[in-house]
Amino acid sequence: MQDPFPKNSANLTHLDGQGQAQMVDVSDKVQTIRQAVAEAQVRMLPATLAAIQAGNTPKGDVLATARLAGIMAAKQTANLIPLCHPLPLQKVAVEITPDPQLPGYQIRATVKTKAETGVEMEALTAVSIAALTLYDMAKALEKSMQIESIRLVSKTGGKSGDYFPPAP
Repeated sequence: MQDPFPKNSANLTHLDGQGQAQMVDVSDKVQTIRQAVAEAQVRMLPATLAAIQAGNTPKGDVLATARLAGIMAAKQTANLIPLCHPLPLQKVAVEITPDPQLPGYQIRATVKTKAETGVEMEALTAVSIAALTLYDMAKALEKSMQIESIRLVSKTGGKSGDYFPPAP
């Protein structure tokens, strides 16, 4: 069977001719407005959800801390993921919404820039770190919380066009 991803494939832009990882040269790309939306879930017991909503947590304001952590994380993506470009972010919004049906929280991040490359990784990093922070802030109440369904919801702009994956 033929390898669908040969090492010298022009499609593998993060590999050089010897198959070594490299940062993609985006200097010839046009700056365009790009936006990405990602989401995650934190599943927990109904009692934990109620305690967070009531503000009865030993570490303080769980949701405000998680929201700020997500915003800060988006701005640090290039320092966390080796081949990501540092980007000027014009918008990072993190929304954390209670979901009694889960039960738990839905986390959604929207990241926007005008740059040569997209912000999908920044949006995914934002929801991941917001979810981890929510867990950290509430683990005294429940250690069995689950972080789930981290995914890209959409991306717009750029040469490859818009992307809207099917719902899970």
